[in-house]
Amino acid sequence: MGKLVSQIFVSLDGVYQAPGGPEEDPRGGFEQGGWMVPYDDEDFGRFVTEVFGQVGAFLLGRRTYDIFAAYWPKVTDPDNLIADRLNALPKYVPSATLTAPEWHNTTVIGGDLAKEITALKERTDGELQVHGSGALVQSLLNLDLIDTFHVITVPVVLGAGRRLFAEGSLPTAFAHRGGLITSKGVSIQTYDKAGRPEYGTFDLPENA
Repeated sequence: MGKLVSQIFVSLDGVYQAPGGPEEDPRGGFEQGGWMVPYDDEDFGRFVTEVFGQVGAFLLGRRTYDIFAAYWPKVTDPDNLIADRLNALPKYVPSATLTAPEWHNTTVIGGDLAKEITALKERTDGELQVHGSGALVQSLLNLDLIDTFHVITVPVVLGAGRRLFAEGSLPTAFAHRGGLITSKGVSIQTYDKAGRPEYGTFDLPENA
């Protein structure tokens, strides 16, 4: 059974909206798209190459799918690992509005999301990866379906935009599996799901 793995960019104040460009996701009048771009470097490139080496299939939100489908099919360099994986491997899109996807090997899924994703995990050889797709990630988190998070925290505060862990998120504990800090200060940390949070109290010294 494959693992469901999410790779997502967030700012220091938790915003995931439009990291890759101004036109990526302007919902709500968001005007700061592209905030990740100045922080790209070789360290991040090596991390991405490693992640794409583990993928068996992709699960993408509709907005992210449209962005990817407009770009990656045009990248035909056989040495580009990201393009090779995205163009060749199965892509699944939960959507009620996408009816005739043109990108090769795309399947639209509907119905019970938890049941559909669980079945996808069971038949995927390798990781079932979610890239971006913040709204979908929120739904998957609240359904307790995400096994691993790659959280890529960019050292910038945006002050506006859609936030990843919104009010009402399912309380979830994670175990830190590893990470790195890039040359430009981006924190890439990997967390595996560890169940529900535990709680305690710091006892004050008796003579305090």
